[in-house]
Amino acid sequence: MRDRVSNFAIILAVAAGVVGLAVWNEGGRAAPTFGPILADKSPNAVAVDVELVLAVDVSYSMDPDEQALQREGYITGITSREFMQALQQGMNGKVAVTYFEWAGPTDQKIIMPWRLIDGPQTAAAVAKEIAGAPYRRAARTSISGALNFAKPLFDASGYRGIRRVVDVSGDGTNNSGERLVPVRDDLIAAGMTINGLPIMLKRPTPGSMDIEDLDVYYEDCVIGGPAAFVVPIRERDQFKAATRTKLVLEIAGRTPQARVIPAAASAPRISCIIGERMWRERWGD
Repeated sequence: MRDRVSNFAIILAVAAGVVGLAVWNEGGRAAPTFGPILADKSPNAVAVDVELVLAVDVSYSMDPDEQALQREGYITGITSREFMQALQQGMNGKVAVTYFEWAGPTDQKIIMPWRLIDGPQTAAAVAKEIAGAPYRRAARTSISGALNFAKPLFDASGYRGIRRVVDVSGDGTNNSGERLVPVRDDLIAAGMTINGLPIMLKRPTPGSMDIEDLDVYYEDCVIGGPAAFVVPIRERDQFKAATRTKLVLEIAGRTPQARVIPAAASAPRISCIIGERMWRERWGD
């Protein structure tokens, strides 16, 4: 079963043409090995292959066009044929998904609570629910705040996942709230995997909060856990294919080994507090 899942994931990723996949534990930091840690131990919890938290950036740096593309990517990915095929490959043939938006340290909003996807009908219902939510934007960018918010969502999800994954998408670095690395490491220690979808459509300009190597920042400072990976988006026409590929790999529980780029050396290649430093230099707090 695992070989079939692995082969399917590799074929899909290559076909999608997504460049820049990176695995957290291939570079020198050995990822700890975890067994299935089941957060929701209630007797009625439904067994699923994956509990997936979609954590979506709505900070002011995300312009309305980027927000629409980001949401559309998840909607089309969840309802895609490839997603359905990956779902059917799982031991349970079911996944649980929740979707929340985040900005500053205390600004997180659940757009869709936990929902079960076990086929095309439930996938379509999830996509419709996400599509129907109003758009919003808010101040600051706190990836650490998003991760802190995501962690306890698994505890009363109503599902028992073989794997627990937090999927972070955004276009900037952590610039407020707690330091990112200790928060990330806390989730990893709890047996979770954090994957990243850095959105790199804007070129950094003087005075902006954008950085050139956001994908490297995500690789070294954001993602982690067993088989964690990053899929950067550099062009608008990549959104659908990249998001679909990322979702399928998360559901399949594999990464395409043929396309792995070592993601992390023994020390970060970029400062994990670069966002906080840039904010202080510009705004003084």
